[in-house]
Amino acid sequence: MSSSAVTRRGFVKRAALGAVAVSAFNIARGQNANSRIGVGFIGAGGRQGGHLGMLRHLRDNDKTPLDFVAVADVYRPHMERRKKEFEIARGYLDHRELLQDKGVDVVCIATPDHLHGYQAIDAIQAGKDVYCEKPVTHWRQFELTRRLADVVAASDRMLQVGTQAMSDGAWHQMKRLVKEGLIGQPLFGETGFFRVGDWGERGMPITDPNAKPGPDLNWEAFLGDAPKRPFSVDRFFRWRLFEDYAGGPVTDLYPHCLTQVVDILGVGFPSEVVALGGIHRYPYELRDVPDTFNLLAQYPEKVTISVLGTQANDYQTTDLRGAGQRCPVIRGWDGSLYIEKNKEIVFMPIREKGAKDPRRIPIERGESNLEHWKNLLQCCQTRKRDELWSPMDLQFRTQTVLHMAMQAYRAGRTARFDAAKREILPAG
Repeated sequence: MSSSAVTRRGFVKRAALGAVAVSAFNIARGQNANSRIGVGFIGAGGRQGGHLGMLRHLRDNDKTPLDFVAVADVYRPHMERRKKEFEIARGYLDHRELLQDKGVDVVCIATPDHLHGYQAIDAIQAGKDVYCEKPVTHWRQFELTRRLADVVAASDRMLQVGTQAMSDGAWHQMKRLVKEGLIGQPLFGETGFFRVGDWGERGMPITDPNAKPGPDLNWEAFLGDAPKRPFSVDRFFRWRLFEDYAGGPVTDLYPHCLTQVVDILGVGFPSEVVALGGIHRYPYELRDVPDTFNLLAQYPEKVTISVLGTQANDYQTTDLRGAGQRCPVIRGWDGSLYIEKNKEIVFMPIREKGAKDPRRIPIERGESNLEHWKNLLQCCQTRKRDELWSPMDLQFRTQTVLHMAMQAYRAGRTARFDAAKREILPAG
């Protein structure tokens, strides 16, 4: 990634703002103004490599005062490779040892889905701020999701979930327009994710076909609370193929397109969710996660959200924001919001006498994973959790939809939610 050219005035302004932010971070930690932000990395696979590259860019090009303090992974070769490649000071095979490292202030969790929630709770309780990859928990871990939400709420720690689409200014602008009443009473949100290709699952490389459990590969730690299975290089390296550790597009992709719709509409927890799908194009011998998944969520606020998608076809009926991510349409009693040519938010009023006038609003900024990271680091510095773009309270509401959808899909029945008890009822 190349750094954009800036004027001298712009550079000085950015440097001054950065110095103020770092100072605020150090004050919050009770340390001196020369302290740097120590980052620890839990997980050393492909996605973590992306995060390491982004943070190296922020450190070396944007001069963000970051130190790569430690990396942890249950597989020593991956841990050692990242440690050497990014000149990380220390390496661990157990994430709990990394969390005891006093040099670590912020951790980045990029491990298989079913480990996220436990590691995030451990990090929060260890006093660390957290960037946690999506989904924040596995589809069968609703109780863990609720516990993580409660642990975060009871702490003063920052937790940003890796739904980097929330960095897109379009969604924040749409949220303001809905809150201001432009569309009237909210009614419906539709979104989706369409791709061709199974690279997210089958494309995961087996880096060592001869790998086996032992002092350099902790299979029990990888399994966590998943069903106990004999070791398999496919399960270890291609874990996205299996329901034990993943869920297919509903959990791998839909956090990216559903989070902003939940946020824009301002809804709480759904009352009912239904879902249909299956393995329609990629019937690999080992695969048991769907490649096609469609859901409807009904809310007590008399709002419905639909999410449609497949990995078997990439045609889009609306503009895209991100690779395969369909732009949402937000409907209300007075009109609808949608995006045109990836440049403008369009308000189209309903066709009746006395309707509001159409409007076109330029989009302020696009999606950027770098900006998503900057948002977390800024909130770590200012300690203002309400300024996070993808906080845990929003992800609790979003992830509940996905939990319910997967349960409804697997049972072939409607999933229902008890808001008073914050519980998913048995599908029926």
